[in-house]
Amino acid sequence: MSEGVRLDSGMSKTLHNGLQVLELLAAHPRGLTLTGVAEAVGVHRTVAHRLVRTLEAHRLCRRDGAKRITLGPGLVRLAEPVDQDLRTLARPVLEALTDAGGATAHLVVRENERQVRMLMIVEPRQARMHVSFRPGQVDPINRGSAGLAMLAAAPPVPGERAEVSLARERGFAVSYGEIAHSIIGISAAVPHRDPAQAVSIGLSVFEAPDEQRLGCIVVDAARQLGDLLR
Repeated sequence: MSEGVRLDSGMSKTLHNGLQVLELLAAHPRGLTLTGVAEAVGVHRTVAHRLVRTLEAHRLCRRDGAKRITLGPGLVRLAEPVDQDLRTLARPVLEALTDAGGATAHLVVRENERQVRMLMIVEPRQARMHVSFRPGQVDPINRGSAGLAMLAAAPPVPGERAEVSLARERGFAVSYGEIAHSIIGISAAVPHRDPAQAVSIGLSVFEAPDEQRLGCIVVDAARQLGDLLR
């Protein structure tokens, strides 16, 4: 939660704790009890109750019949404008990619130095079976094809994974079961992006008998999106 963020005298402790609650709930989609929230944030149960009640009033969290606390629908309204231009430009590219690959297409952005965030998912219209992900999902940047593709777009660094070096040579990254069991990810970084604002586009498939063909499709889609963003 709030990795790397340290509270200082110029910050609001109450707001900081409230944001920690939201990040905590994002990491526990099945919900937490009030006691669990208090213990994880490091505040008294009474303080946790006030934080949760305030977030509930703004529809940013909610409690179910078992009094487990989860994120609320108000977050959808707040998140909608974020990266809206990127999503608008990417949608037709992702739709064409999923049609060409017959698989779920995804758009992933760099969240920070260590993490990437699933910004957008487009599922295939014709496939009998397809992979499904939750938009907003956060994963380590060094696991999964999306993050590996971003790392491969940057200069080599000592100790980097062999998969990153291979992705740099091929122009696209491939991962096997690193984000979801038995799922193969094939991703390419969108060109001409600042490393701190890196974006990748890719496919999630159950099998990849021809990685090179799928990789070329993904690279072409990444180039199309890169041209649109210039």
